[in-house]
Amino acid sequence: MPETSSPLPPADPQHLPPGTLPDDRQLVLRVMPMPADANGNGDIFGGWIMAQVDLAGAVLPARIAKGRIATVAVNQFVFKQPVSVGDLLSFYARVERIGTTSITVHVEVYAERNPANLQVVKVTEANLTYVAIDMQGQPRRLPQG
Repeated sequence: MPETSSPLPPADPQHLPPGTLPDDRQLVLRVMPMPADANGNGDIFGGWIMAQVDLAGAVLPARIAKGRIATVAVNQFVFKQPVSVGDLLSFYARVERIGTTSITVHVEVYAERNPANLQVVKVTEANLTYVAIDMQGQPRRLPQG
């Protein structure tokens, strides 16, 4: 059964009303960080979050490319809020640009925290570019239509 979400809140919110998540993007990944993903301060490692964003960002380009893709650029990456063990992270993606061989995607990450008094907070956003590649790892044209 597909998940539904509330209308999109005002642009670039830091804190959202409970249960409010974007609906002009596609939910491409949900994950809950575990204690092994935390640093010595108890926050989740930025590198772990970056890896999850790369996985989430690749979902839409892989569908469009209908084959192999590779990450070629992380154009922007902003950590807005710390992520904690037990936060439920939702990764939303939107295609920003489709070129001849490449696709640029914007990914936003929201944390649902404190289930007893639910808060939804944007924790990270990024722009990444992926390129379609052939079996030899060389760029290839994206399929038309």
